[in-house]
Amino acid sequence: MENPKRYLITSALPYANGPKHIGHLAGAYLPADIYVRYLRAQGKDVVYVCGSDEHGAAITIQAMKEKTTPKAIVDKYHAMLKSNMADLGISFDIYHRTSAPIHHETAQEFFTALNNHGDLEIKETDQYFDEAANTFLADRYIIGTCPVCGNENAYGDQCERCGTSLSPEELINPRSTLSGNAPIKKQTKHWYLPLNRHEAFLRKWILEDHKSDWKSNVLGQCKSWIEAGLLPRAVTRDLDWGISLPAGIEGGEGKVLYVWFDAPIGYISATRQWALDNNKDWKPYWYDADTKLVHFIGKDNIVFHAIIFPVMLQLHGNTLPDNVPSNEFMNLEGDKMSTSRGWSIEMEDYINDFVKKENGGDMMVDALRYYLTAIAPETKDSEFTWKGFQETVKGELVDVFGNFVNRAFVLMHKLNKGKVPPLHAAVLDDADRKLFEEIASAKVRIEGLIETYKFRDAQYEVIDLARKGNKYMQDKQPWIVAKSLEAEPANQQLIDNCMHVCLQLTANLAVFINPFLPFAAKKMCYMMKVVDKMLEWHNGGSTKLLSVGYSLREPQLLFRKIEDAEVAEQVAKLKTKSSKLKEEKDPVAPGPVEVAATPAEDKVEPLIKQEIVFDDFAKIDLKVGTILAAEKVAKADKLLKLEIDLGFEVRTIVSGIALHFDPDAIIGKQVVVVANLAPRKMRGIESNGMILMAEDAAGKLHFVRPEDAVNNGSGVS
Repeated sequence: MENPKRYLITSALPYANGPKHIGHLAGAYLPADIYVRYLRAQGKDVVYVCGSDEHGAAITIQAMKEKTTPKAIVDKYHAMLKSNMADLGISFDIYHRTSAPIHHETAQEFFTALNNHGDLEIKETDQYFDEAANTFLADRYIIGTCPVCGNENAYGDQCERCGTSLSPEELINPRSTLSGNAPIKKQTKHWYLPLNRHEAFLRKWILEDHKSDWKSNVLGQCKSWIEAGLLPRAVTRDLDWGISLPAGIEGGEGKVLYVWFDAPIGYISATRQWALDNNKDWKPYWYDADTKLVHFIGKDNIVFHAIIFPVMLQLHGNTLPDNVPSNEFMNLEGDKMSTSRGWSIEMEDYINDFVKKENGGDMMVDALRYYLTAIAPETKDSEFTWKGFQETVKGELVDVFGNFVNRAFVLMHKLNKGKVPPLHAAVLDDADRKLFEEIASAKVRIEGLIETYKFRDAQYEVIDLARKGNKYMQDKQPWIVAKSLEAEPANQQLIDNCMHVCLQLTANLAVFINPFLPFAAKKMCYMMKVVDKMLEWHNGGSTKLLSVGYSLREPQLLFRKIEDAEVAEQVAKLKTKSSKLKEEKDPVAPGPVEVAATPAEDKVEPLIKQEIVFDDFAKIDLKVGTILAAEKVAKADKLLKLEIDLGFEVRTIVSGIALHFDPDAIIGKQVVVVANLAPRKMRGIESNGMILMAEDAAGKLHFVRPEDAVNNGSGVS
């Protein structure tokens, strides 16, 4: 959307059932905050809303674990999440909660409008019921044997050992987590959102209208779901914790709105509360076509924000999202980040260890923001390592950005009496002009990258500009020129020009870095004795931000190095926490899965290979996935690098099919993947799986794939 009147930005509502880790921060909150700070610097009308998701089985299960009530759980973790986000510089206009009365009212009104208009269906189905507990069982209250990997404690919605998405009916020998008994099937009535009615709308809106501006991972997952055929989705469930159906709904007693239905409506109720708090009108943000709505999410939320919620919004007459920038997952020290397994860095722990422990903790907030953006999983899964954090902070923040700013201020005080020197046109040279041109061109590049949600590349442009400033200063060497002043007093003009250019660059760096590292930008304004208004985006690119003759303060430390001892302490802490949880963990904890180590490039032999038994075959985990991206591997004629969506994650797989397929022609195709194949490096790229191919008599390869589209992650047997 070009030139919208207003922006409404959302980040996925985090579940208030426990602390959240830095992978969550990198996925949905930090990118949104960068975008919002950029829009605010442009003077745009922008509202950034979020809040705690406080309903659903996850809350009640946590309450059982902590032997308390669901309300006590949400009150505890809502306060923690709100505080953590603020401490890490996430600048919500409102951080709301779905337990608030205004949210209950908004969600019930939404349900009533759809129900009265005939947009919902009522169905009677058989669902699992625990006779001893006298209650219907949510998916997470049912465990049983996973039909894929044999884990005897898989949940009714997912096996946490192999990652397979499940339904309770697929479990072998299901049992209730409440009583331990085998549940019975009992008839119950529920309301459903018939997504199947809206396939035509979704095909056009997503796959045609947004095919050029949405990320490939979002388009790929949506295409997979749509082509597999959408089904009605239950809007209500039998639970005693959640938003009750509106009074007067026949048969609605004892039922609550399903959390997936009520949670995204939380964006609307948060906007309403923000409007009340600020004497504003909330309706234009949700009903005006000139509003640009952008949802920042992780990839596990794509279907809800790109398919299900837009159907709800369209039926309700609301603004549809303009974009749904989704990030992949961030791993940690060679493994998946997981709070339940103790393999994570909680936001709360980072704040306690680095932000609240020392004076100047704000610089450690910016250090984390910088590294998470530098390794952001924008197109594929990425990895946080403490060593990488240490090296990036030193190599880029301390040695490049901080070094340039510090040298500029130190030399200005030493060579120009602490004042901004004049610019002498008579001795202005090509190097001076070129750096001024670099400032202007960097602004254009940064704008283009931020506006297309490429925050990692945008941040790189800022650091690269500081790197160019360092080279300029090193080439000019004003400290050497200063030694010639006694013999050549006119050389002061050369020093003046160099320092004037460096100081104007410093001011621009403050403008450009502000969306990413707001605390550093604010400190730079203090050093330059300018108000924060200088950080407005239109000032970027100007070479006259600092007035000649203006006195500046002494430099302050913007960033500090991370010591080896700190890295060692954090790695040891991570391993200790993980080991402790493994010892305490109940049998539901995910365990290792045996994998078959088969070379990724093995060709099918013309004769039948050695006979195997069923147990040998059972070790192979075959999953259906969709190709999201494909590109040729440099200096390898036969290899393609593929990004394949397996439903539960996106895998990088290197395959020797480049001579048979055009990369662009296979994007969106479903394939069968050997999902538990041992990783193998090929041409420096780690390949995590193998796609199944058939070879005809002429030697031509063909994909082995399902006859009809199925959901990504579906097992093949």
